[in-house]
Amino acid sequence: QVQLVESGGGLVQPGGSLRLSCAASGISFSAYVMSWYRQAPGKERELIASISPGSKSTNYKDSVKGRFTISKDNAKKTVYLQMNNLKPEDTGVYYCSTIHGTRYWGQGTQVTVNS
Repeated sequence: QVQLVESGGGLVQPGGSLRLSCAASGISFSAYVMSWYRQAPGKERELIASISPGSKSTNYKDSVKGRFTISKDNAKKTVYLQMNNLKPEDTGVYYCSTIHGTRYWGQGTQVTVNS
């Protein structure tokens, strides 16, 4: 059974930083693309960042390039999203996701950027 559990969200002031973590179980973690999505209030869920199985390739939404960094630790079966210089428009629920036959989602972690 695939499980994804996010943590690390919270309330932060503009310009601040947070690091999100997503612990995976039930999959061969090192063999799959891992992604972070964000759902802002009243908006559709959108892809923020993804990382290839061997961490050689990463992709980012334009609005977070240069501020967010996705990484993964295959030994810990954990994917991270380091978020720096946070802006109010980064507010939303952040979800970890992967495709393992079907798309799996974590429960999400709330990030609020507000002064």
